[in-house]
Amino acid sequence: MTAGTTTITPRTTAEHELAALQREHGRPLFALLLRLSDGDRQRAEDLVQETFVRAWQHPEALRADAFDSVLPWLLTVGRRLAIDARRARQARPPEVGDAVLDNARVCADHAERSAATLDVREAVKTLTPEHREVLVLVYFHGASVAEAAAALGIPPGTVKSRAYYALRALRRVLPGYAADLH
Repeated sequence: MTAGTTTITPRTTAEHELAALQREHGRPLFALLLRLSDGDRQRAEDLVQETFVRAWQHPEALRADAFDSVLPWLLTVGRRLAIDARRARQARPPEVGDAVLDNARVCADHAERSAATLDVREAVKTLTPEHREVLVLVYFHGASVAEAAAALGIPPGTVKSRAYYALRALRRVLPGYAADLH
């Protein structure tokens, strides 16, 4: 072979064959993969491309004399790729878009919660013993008004009144927590 003479390498031939395959079988392959991708065009296009990459990697399968058309081979490879992609998506946690993060509720961290607990404990100590008893029973132990009244030996109306005034006093002592005390 002399210098300056170009020869067609098997790779170049394979690329031409691959382009011909894509022109001939690209549409039916895309239609199948679009259906298997639940209408996601981008995912279907990616799967078509990956299918043709596999065809390029295995030219022996495309030249087999065992079948009249390579379309069944391409459809089988594409279908298997779609199944694998679906399984991979189901195996990992769902992706969260920016819109979801913008609307997500921000939770206080443990340190903030601990500091708030200490603030509330100190504020509760400033209440009168009668107000503190009602507040502890109703809000911290979850007793109903009737249960608190029975435990303290006072009428239910008094329990309600003391709870109201206790919360009002806490709002004055804890102005930054006022929204939480309603």
